[in-house]
Amino acid sequence: MSDGFAVDAVRRVRAGLDHAIVGNERATFGVLIALLAGGHVLLEGVPGTAKTLIVRALARILGTTFRRIQFTPDLMPADIVGTTVFDPRTATFAVRRGPLFANLVLADEINRTPPKTQSALLEAMEERQVTIDGDAYHLEAPFFVCATQNPIEFEGTYPLPEAQLDRFLVRVRSSYPTPAQERDLLDRAAAGFDAHDLEAAGVAPAVGIDELLAAQSGVRALHVDGSIRDYVLALALATRSAADVALGASPRATLGLLLASQAAAAIDGRSFVTPDDVKDVAMLVLPHRLIVRSDAELDGTTADAIVERLLRSVPAPT
Repeated sequence: MSDGFAVDAVRRVRAGLDHAIVGNERATFGVLIALLAGGHVLLEGVPGTAKTLIVRALARILGTTFRRIQFTPDLMPADIVGTTVFDPRTATFAVRRGPLFANLVLADEINRTPPKTQSALLEAMEERQVTIDGDAYHLEAPFFVCATQNPIEFEGTYPLPEAQLDRFLVRVRSSYPTPAQERDLLDRAAAGFDAHDLEAAGVAPAVGIDELLAAQSGVRALHVDGSIRDYVLALALATRSAADVALGASPRATLGLLLASQAAAAIDGRSFVTPDDVKDVAMLVLPHRLIVRSDAELDGTTADAIVERLLRSVPAPT
């Protein structure tokens, strides 16, 4: 499928999101990158900055099966994946599938549940299958996890394990709107906008499953010159050799950076990837995968700052 098809799909998704979302352009961009690249997205931000609304609106626009999982401290892995239950009428065990069996899954406030339950997502996110009592069950494509989390300094949160973070193609921060955008939000509310009624707000199904799968296939087919692939690799290697990094980007992150760059090119209406595409998505793909050395962290160094530094120092192809 041509890259123009992906551009058309993005245009329709963006038009639908504009009916519900004011501002948060970077968060919307990150969600679209993950969607087109066939990855997963982690939305981080303080409460009330439209993280959940973005995902709810996206689910309605795509018209896919949608399930929301509210992560709480007492949530168990079986509550997510599913389990087997005994049917006394037939004296047999039957599989009760969990909410992961959907095209779009909202893992809301994922860091409010302990790591044991968080890890129930690992197999599903990487292999698109789950295991229930020893038997593997395939998850239908597309399978897209949108997780939200509050900043880790908030009370009652658990940091996501490194293996879990590495499964997210993109992490993006949901920010406060500008004063002008927040005034626009007030005007919308005064005119009757209700975020709980997306249908009344004009958010309607616009992209079908077959169209989405075709767009994802088209994105993966976009041309990536050898010099761009070398640049992607150089950035990943630079994270591993940086003095202030204890754990650098994984090979999964390297592949993710390439896929996200292809998605950025498609969004921009091009059939080829440029160095600017790589730079545009690097801050979405790399920082959450790095572990900063403790001594550097005490000095105020952040993963974001390290990636920004590497983008300045690693030569880009011309």
